[in-house]
Amino acid sequence: MDTASWLDRCRELIVHPRMQWVRDPQLWVEVFVTANLGILAGDIYIAHSVNQFAKPPEYIPLYVSLAGAGVLAIAVGLGWIADMLRVWRMAGYLVGWAVILTGLAGVLFHLDSRFFQERTLNSLTYAAPFAAPLAYTGLGFLLLANRMVAPRTAEWARWIIFLALGGFFGNFVLTLTDHADNGFFLKTEWIPVISSALAVGFLIVPLLARVTRRYMDWCLVVLLAQGLVGVLGFWFHLRANLIEPGHSFFDRIVNGAPPMAPLLFPNLVALAWIGIWALIPHLPEVGNRPSWLGATWMWAHPETSAGD
Repeated sequence: MDTASWLDRCRELIVHPRMQWVRDPQLWVEVFVTANLGILAGDIYIAHSVNQFAKPPEYIPLYVSLAGAGVLAIAVGLGWIADMLRVWRMAGYLVGWAVILTGLAGVLFHLDSRFFQERTLNSLTYAAPFAAPLAYTGLGFLLLANRMVAPRTAEWARWIIFLALGGFFGNFVLTLTDHADNGFFLKTEWIPVISSALAVGFLIVPLLARVTRRYMDWCLVVLLAQGLVGVLGFWFHLRANLIEPGHSFFDRIVNGAPPMAPLLFPNLVALAWIGIWALIPHLPEVGNRPSWLGATWMWAHPETSAGD
């Protein structure tokens, strides 16, 4: 089977009426949030194992993550399989507000560890990562936006891009403060700081100005670079833990470089991609040759004419 025939078969599968959910960006966001809450449960367990959950409130985000992921998984199944959209909507509001409050409370708890006592840049750098709990807040706002804004609209797409932008800005702050702990001992520690700043610069433009599909191609290139940075960071962190002394591998992970932290980059790439893909049909095509994303979107939506 040649490439053209294989692509035609793929498109027939994608456009089949029973496979409409495959092209539903609203469902992609729900799956993204559900998966991330489950992953955050493991991340929280590792992070708070540093002090063996010394304070009872440190269990709250762990329980919220596990319960929220379970409730959302059931709600998504009921909403898209049993067509019980009211249940899906109400469950999303419940989980959304719960994780938003969890994130905001986490920021206060983290800052209270040293910052509110000393109020210095040094205390901010060496305190518990104050921006980390905002991951919960971002996931909560994703759930709210997915219910309060009409899907498949330019406004919905820009909200998704905005929240991905917030995530990359958070990555910029976290990589800057975390790597400042050891004074940027390795030059490679500047890579995620620079790359996340680059992502912020590119993703903010579609929110402030009218862009074309060609510009979104460049955004895609930048996002692919972010994914590569995340994979490389995962390897660098894992390698550092493998060579560090410790009683066990888990002990080295808990007290060493967090291997899961760099994976925030490809994770945010997936979210930004959802927003970009949903925005493509609302953007104009310029020039004689179609953009990469424009041509791909038209291939996946043969029933739709070219955008505005």
